[in-house]
Amino acid sequence: MRYLSKNILKDLKKKMVFIGGPRQVGKTTLAKHFLKNIFSDGRYFNWDYTDDRHDLLAGKWQDNAGLVVFDELHKYRDWKNWIKGIYDTNETNTQFLVTGSARLDVYKKGGDSLLGRYHYWRLHPFGLDEYPSNMTPKEAFDRLMSVGGFPEPFLDGDEREARRWRRERFDRVIKEDIRDLGSIRQISLLDLFIHQLRTRVGNLIVMSNLAGEIQVSPKTIANWLDVLERMYLVFAVRPYTKNLPRAVIKPPKVFFYDNADVIGNQGAVFENLVATQLLKKIHLLEDTYGYRYELRYIRDKEGREVDFVILKDGLIEELIEVKHSKDSISKHLKYYAEKLNPKKATQIVANLKHPYSSGKINVIDPIRYFQKQSGLMV
Repeated sequence: MRYLSKNILKDLKKKMVFIGGPRQVGKTTLAKHFLKNIFSDGRYFNWDYTDDRHDLLAGKWQDNAGLVVFDELHKYRDWKNWIKGIYDTNETNTQFLVTGSARLDVYKKGGDSLLGRYHYWRLHPFGLDEYPSNMTPKEAFDRLMSVGGFPEPFLDGDEREARRWRRERFDRVIKEDIRDLGSIRQISLLDLFIHQLRTRVGNLIVMSNLAGEIQVSPKTIANWLDVLERMYLVFAVRPYTKNLPRAVIKPPKVFFYDNADVIGNQGAVFENLVATQLLKKIHLLEDTYGYRYELRYIRDKEGREVDFVILKDGLIEELIEVKHSKDSISKHLKYYAEKLNPKKATQIVANLKHPYSSGKINVIDPIRYFQKQSGLMV
């Protein structure tokens, strides 16, 4: 079972559970695992299938079903009110699990009619904190760098098949999921926008520059980025400026949930890998304990930059610098570690031979760093 299994089963006893995450990250597999091994009388409905859709709306499941799973229910325009009525009138012990490839929590805008009725969990790909027991940490790292952490290519480990899988996934997301979620008509230009993002991982994304290249408005670019974030294709890391008088409001950096989506050198791929692992960590902490976590970066007017900052309820928890090969401590990380006095300051180096510490800063390889986080995966 995946790392969220125990949390989800515990929450199902109290409320509905919603699971969001990228397409093909394993949400359906996890739900069907519950039905097969724990709730044998349960029922699975997929909104994309016509027969399931008709049965779902007709409420065709047994009163003692145990668990009812609604997959891709967010594609039903009135899904929130519909499931609210189902949940509020349920007088049995039936538990409800809702999965979706879009951010189910974004529908809170304008008031959340489901408030207090569900817990929300975000499922991420495999990583250095979660991989099969028959795989060594080095094998897991190499696969994350070559084929990404999504279950099918990660477990298969075949780069050729991974490329085919990725192309098909992109087609499904762009031509089906995004079409269902929003009113984007310029699909070919959106595809070009995504390609440009794939080549700019780790760099600042200046909306006006991209808009000029693609020949659309900056507002359109910003809307596209929002849609891609809602679909769990990419996530934006924005600047941290509080308590930094020399800080400037800079554009975001954009990373991909699928590490293998990155087009670039090994340094860009590795930075994306660290970004995805950090996001997985803070999403788990946020969904488990209810604190507000944010992933940011720092850059001031003098060009001093640190790749990532983890915030907890607005306060800095950790500064993180990412290097592929260079193991000498970044002078910018030293500067901000002294200036901001975070609880932790870390430099993660992909090809580090021996970890070491210098003052407030720990220099460590990614395997050791993220395996220390694996205790969170409970």
